[in-house]
Amino acid sequence: MRVNRKHVLDLDDFSVDELEETLETAEAMREILSRPIKKAPALRGKTVANLFYEPSTRTRVSFEIAAKALSADVVNMAASGSSVEKGESLVDTIRTLQALGADVVVIRHSKSGAPYLVAEHLDGSVINAGDGWHAHPTQALLDAFTIRRRLGRVAGLKVVILGDVWHSRVARSNLWSLTKLGADVTLCGPPTLLPAESVMGVPGGLPAARLETSLERALADADVVMALRLQRERMQAGLLPSIREYCHLYQLDAKRLALAKPEALVMHPGPMNEGIEIAPDVAHGAQSVIEEQVTNGVAIRMALLYLLAEGRAEDLPDEPRRASAAKAPETVGVANGNGAGAAHRWEGVLS
Repeated sequence: MRVNRKHVLDLDDFSVDELEETLETAEAMREILSRPIKKAPALRGKTVANLFYEPSTRTRVSFEIAAKALSADVVNMAASGSSVEKGESLVDTIRTLQALGADVVVIRHSKSGAPYLVAEHLDGSVINAGDGWHAHPTQALLDAFTIRRRLGRVAGLKVVILGDVWHSRVARSNLWSLTKLGADVTLCGPPTLLPAESVMGVPGGLPAARLETSLERALADADVVMALRLQRERMQAGLLPSIREYCHLYQLDAKRLALAKPEALVMHPGPMNEGIEIAPDVAHGAQSVIEEQVTNGVAIRMALLYLLAEGRAEDLPDEPRRASAAKAPETVGVANGNGAGAAHRWEGVLS
């Protein structure tokens, strides 16, 4: 099946099948990225506009690389140096991009909900690259993709998300994707940085997850540990006594990591505050997959651009084209939950 949606605004409305299809498509994109010439003609003639109202390195650059790898035309736009500085509204900016022929708009904005507003005024597709505290769906997808490639599955794994969970758009989107894929998620941090139990597992709230204020208890037998950046502005809000106290209780160091399973993965969405939420030797140690997350981010974003922008049918191999036309089985070509079979399924795609 193809992902049957126009936008990617968050993962709360993704079905399990859509999540699996996205991860499976990303496997094919990894194969393209492994070629000597990392290029395919899938989105030739399409225009992708990257609209970033907040600073970004990994996300913005990976979206640009992803679009160019699929032969799309790319326009990069930041708030600084544009008509936004002259007072142009977000809606007027979107109307301008539409008039210029943008097929997909990738937006990062400091205000939660901004991508939803864009989606209301754009005929093309919108991908949320992070909005306020609300969501960061592509980061969550690349995290799930990294876990599945490394450990062969997501279902049944114990995943610990550590740090400033309440203010983290990464944590929110990961909660949706990981729980839908069957992971057992634990949220760990100071009480002031965790969501209230009253919003967990209720309609309109967040998915059910275990809340834990003791890092040592949270890490016991963990398969994956994801540290989040400590946002120093929380100090000014009085939510933490001091950075020193936070490090003493919640820094992911080698001694604490030893409480998790020996093969546990260490993850971080970046940018890192080394020596605060994560010790340097752990961030760059043998269990770290942080750089792999960055690499996988390109594959995931290629997959989403391809699926949303409706890559040309002639670039699809015969097998998935027939399956898509017949709407045949909802999970196609997944042999063992880690993308095995993807290379065969997408053999010849965009070659």
